[in-house]
Amino acid sequence: MTADRNSPAGPSATPLPGEEQRLRLVIEAAPNAMVMVDRRGLITLVNTQTEKLFAYNRAQMLGQPVEMLIPQRFRTHHHAFRDSFFTHPDARAMGAGRDLYGLRGDGREVPIEIGLNPLQMPDGPYVLASVIDITERKRAEERLRLIIEAAPNAMLMTNAQGRIVLVNSQTERLFGYSRDELLRLSVEALIPERFRAHHETFRNDFFAQPDARAMGAGRELYGLRKDASEIPIEIGLNPLQTEDGTFVLASVIDISERLLAQRATRVAEADRLRQSILDSLPFAVIATDVDGCILTVNPAALQLLDYRREELVGRSALLIHEPQELRRRAEEFSEQTGLEIPANFQVIVASGSRNTADEREWTYVRKDGRHVPVNIAITAMRDDDGRVHGFLKVAYDITERKRTEAVIRHMAHHDALTGLPNRALLLDRIEIAIEQARPRGGRLALLMLDLDHFKRINDSLGHLVGDRLLLGVSQRLRRCVRRSDTVARLGGDEFVILLADAESREALKPLTDQIAAAIAAPIQVDEHELLVSSSIGGCVYPDDGDDPTTLLKRADTAMYHAKANGRSNFQWFSAAMEQESRDRLALATALRRAIESDELSVSYQPQIALRSGQVCGLEALARWNSLPWGEVSPDRFVPIAEEGGLILLLGERVLRTACRECVQLQRSLGRRLSLAVNVSPRQFQQPEWPQVVRSALLESGLSPADLELEITEGMLMQSPDRSVAQLRALRDLGVAIVIDDFGTGYSSLSYLTRFPIDKLKIDRSFVRDLDADAADAAVVNAIIAMAHSLDIGVVAEGVETLQQQQYLQQRDCDQVQGFLYSIAVPLEMLETRIADIEHRHGTPAPQSAA
Repeated sequence: MTADRNSPAGPSATPLPGEEQRLRLVIEAAPNAMVMVDRRGLITLVNTQTEKLFAYNRAQMLGQPVEMLIPQRFRTHHHAFRDSFFTHPDARAMGAGRDLYGLRGDGREVPIEIGLNPLQMPDGPYVLASVIDITERKRAEERLRLIIEAAPNAMLMTNAQGRIVLVNSQTERLFGYSRDELLRLSVEALIPERFRAHHETFRNDFFAQPDARAMGAGRELYGLRKDASEIPIEIGLNPLQTEDGTFVLASVIDISERLLAQRATRVAEADRLRQSILDSLPFAVIATDVDGCILTVNPAALQLLDYRREELVGRSALLIHEPQELRRRAEEFSEQTGLEIPANFQVIVASGSRNTADEREWTYVRKDGRHVPVNIAITAMRDDDGRVHGFLKVAYDITERKRTEAVIRHMAHHDALTGLPNRALLLDRIEIAIEQARPRGGRLALLMLDLDHFKRINDSLGHLVGDRLLLGVSQRLRRCVRRSDTVARLGGDEFVILLADAESREALKPLTDQIAAAIAAPIQVDEHELLVSSSIGGCVYPDDGDDPTTLLKRADTAMYHAKANGRSNFQWFSAAMEQESRDRLALATALRRAIESDELSVSYQPQIALRSGQVCGLEALARWNSLPWGEVSPDRFVPIAEEGGLILLLGERVLRTACRECVQLQRSLGRRLSLAVNVSPRQFQQPEWPQVVRSALLESGLSPADLELEITEGMLMQSPDRSVAQLRALRDLGVAIVIDDFGTGYSSLSYLTRFPIDKLKIDRSFVRDLDADAADAAVVNAIIAMAHSLDIGVVAEGVETLQQQQYLQQRDCDQVQGFLYSIAVPLEMLETRIADIEHRHGTPAPQSAA
């Protein structure tokens, strides 16, 4: 009987007549998904479990390439693997096969394990794949890893050969190795040489008869750290049985402190006054009798107080206490207890003489008179009958802690970078200044300023240079004002100056001019000479407000007005400014309603492939035509969306609309077009942004390969590590990454090689003067050459003249867009506009060798 192409056979054998049907039934009855594939990679047979696992029906899979069941990122590798398998077919049992991810019909990925079996059929070789869903196994493995990582003890897992296969962070800290180093070691490497032979025998016995051994019931031995030092440890063991065999999970704790404490306790119980104990302690220990006469001291106490032993023993403990502190404490303790506590040794031991230890902060007086803050624990020493016969004072120096607390208090009211007062302290000082000025009819002024385009410095030169610039500005501002005035930093590049005893606005003009000039003077930071300007706003008490919050708000309003009026200028507050702010707020409210009601639309500017002259893509641009506001420019509503947090909603609407309309246009034209969509910094920083992109692609049906996401250099460099992770998540979807406005920020070869980037978009500022400015032309030439050397595409925006087009063609630029070809137009005009562009530019100019 001639075998049907869907008929399976036994491993590496041609089925005998009558066996095909039985084998079909066996495959159908199999508990796993079963898929048979011919040499061309086409699916020829599946069972019901395959339909359930991959969410396709049988008809959808049969005759299709098996790669349809594999995510895009694995397909190229799988082609090579399949060709290799058919060249050298061999059975690969489940578990010895390949672990990878399957792609379901609903787009969801599922971790799977595959076993392979070659079949020789009359019409050629086939492979029968057995597929199981290992989602739960993966989850279990991840849960085990997380549990082990969260454990407070060192946790490590080894196999029967003693090889370490899993550790947590506590293991790294305990033994001094990195995780990668530990995973290359056997467990015996963590045990001193003298114990290893015995431990290997113990390990073999354990795996022969594994049983759980709780902490304390396990083995106590010594661990060997990377630096060759030994530490006493205690181990608890727990056997684990997995599909890969038997393992042991060991919980390890450092018992150094326990052993030290046990040792100290035993010695102290034998003789609390033995000098050997006191000499070994790092704390200052003083033993007294019931009247406060010092009986003995340890070296730590002598070092702390700068006395010799004979100068203290036999003297009163009051010698090292401050009388004023004793009186104050006596008053406090008398009030708390209702008893009359004298200001002598009794106030020191008042709590310790009872049944509880007393631990409080005190001040010791050294021999040289210097005061040392200490924390003292006082415990009564009792005889066998329970009578108190003395006291033990154990103290440690808390000078550093006090200094740290002072630093923390300072930090709570001062800016960490510049040391200037922060907002909280500034508000206090404004309040005090108002209280002082009000009775005498005085005036004060509040100036708020920020640095124009400071973000560009941070983005292009890095935050370290930006911080040093802020330090330089803060120092210059301090030099401009009197000691009675206050310079504060609110955060970022915003500074506030409080001028006490201010005169009229006119009288302050020389000072405001001096401040602006001081900031505008060049600042040298390393090899960079930085030139910055400032936008300054001011208000006056009581004319513009009579409380700190109002004054700050109105100074901020004036500063914003200065920025809106071209930056690098000074503005005093006026009531009209508040009306403008209200208009801006109203526009933000209208924008929110417009987004929610789909009042915004998307227009598209075509992108042209220079070699063919054909339109190859579109850039999506948001447009807003409001009934009450008219045509609102993106330059006006996009910053408002950024400030008000609306950019996430706006960006998502533009993305979904553009994807949907691009698919419509592709179908109408009968060809593919790429779609470029701008991504705002806030969108890029959202961890869930890749899921939003994925949803938009699935909803619209747009191929991920046709979507380009445009981001700026500054967005990448704000947090490079997080940016890499976000870009990889986006690239895993299959979309392309484009760097917008390239050349205005970092433009660094190092980050181009670090981040997964597909295309650079040359900023229009370089294209504008391309044929007249040699420097701009050199930048464009360098960008194109650098990008092509890294296999990165290049698109130039802002092309407005044929001369610019010809220059870019001669330099082998890949794509262009600009007013020479088209403004951004709505969807309904695109087909006509594309036809017109290709009619006018369809024949590319001759390529130059330049």
